[in-house]
Amino acid sequence: MTRFLIEGRHPISGMIEPKGSKNAALPIIAATLLTDEAVTLTRLPDIADVRVMANLVQGLGSSVTSITDNRATFKAASIRHSAPDRALAQAIRASFLLAGPLLARTGSATLPRPGGDRIGRRPLDAHIIAFQEMGAEVEISPDSYRLTAPKGLKPADIFLLEMSVMATENVVMAAVLTPGTTHIHNAASEPHIQDLCRLLTAMGGRIQGIGSNVLTITGVTSLHGATHEVGPDYLEVGSFIGLAAATGGDLIIRNCRPREHRMTAIAFGRLGIEWEVKGEDIHVPRHPRLQIQEDMHGALTKIDDGPWPAFPADLVSIALVVATQAAGTILIHEKMFESRLFWVDKLIAMGARIILCDPHRAVVVGQSHLFGQRLSSPDIRAGMGLVIAALCAEGQSEIQNVEQIDRGYERLDERLRALGARIERVD
Repeated sequence: MTRFLIEGRHPISGMIEPKGSKNAALPIIAATLLTDEAVTLTRLPDIADVRVMANLVQGLGSSVTSITDNRATFKAASIRHSAPDRALAQAIRASFLLAGPLLARTGSATLPRPGGDRIGRRPLDAHIIAFQEMGAEVEISPDSYRLTAPKGLKPADIFLLEMSVMATENVVMAAVLTPGTTHIHNAASEPHIQDLCRLLTAMGGRIQGIGSNVLTITGVTSLHGATHEVGPDYLEVGSFIGLAAATGGDLIIRNCRPREHRMTAIAFGRLGIEWEVKGEDIHVPRHPRLQIQEDMHGALTKIDDGPWPAFPADLVSIALVVATQAAGTILIHEKMFESRLFWVDKLIAMGARIILCDPHRAVVVGQSHLFGQRLSSPDIRAGMGLVIAALCAEGQSEIQNVEQIDRGYERLDERLRALGARIERVD
């Protein structure tokens, strides 16, 4: 098991550039199955989940070059079968994103129940119902799904059961090669969905409403190859903003699309964090002291999450850790996943003053003096939260199971060392 050894109380400073978005790269790799021509991706994050997704499409028949300098080329000249490797597919939740492309390209898909972070119930109902509205037949067993479209997919006017990111991506990929016009209402609109739609448009797809919650897809007979740069990971950017502020660092985050962080600025502003926008860069200046900002009339403030453009659920863990280093009291309300806050016991063991009210709400009283501990990363974002906590803590911390962190952050230890952090990777 790989571990991080972290010595805290060393403020970071310098300049860093985010890698490509993990949550964009995974559906984009799945989308390369929609054409028999080559698709080259740049700014592709070289992380565990991306490598798994690349291996999945390769196993289906796509030729895939190795990821070199965050660049790889995919060419699915032919697809040998429509059932991806079961063990690989069970390793990541994003494997279910293969359903839409496989249905569109081959008329069938057989997939196991996907894996991924254990942060609560993450149903696939929205995907299945939408595919059924498009004419797919679905057989559900306790551990797998078999989808077929014996008469081909048909266009549909779909209202998604929930504003699901992956369901939106799956339906867009299925609809782009389905003759006729498909409408998706209650669609998710996160930056990584917009990135996927931009790739499909570059490949010859016809998509209207990108960035809104109503998408209109006019099917085409075929898609062609393209070269596409994966957008910056806005969750990594949010993590670095929180890291800089919590450790008292001074950080410039380059080429990070500041326009995607307006709600993060509002939420982090409640923790006393301020930053400057300089073109496509964000400068987080040194914060001598973080102070939680009360609501009007002295009311207790809160940070809560929701579908885009609300505060991202994946940054709740980061906000919670930063709150331990801000003077005052704040409510963290995780509305979307009922198990995401269960890791706060690790912060409490470090000295944080947190009351876990229920699976969705935690009250944080800061500023807490944290102490190094031996910890284990439960998932990607909580793992990053523990790294930030360890960098704030007095003494040395050991974080185990960093393979979870590696799934979402490329070479995190090397990049943080370049900023002055005392962090070592030990195998």
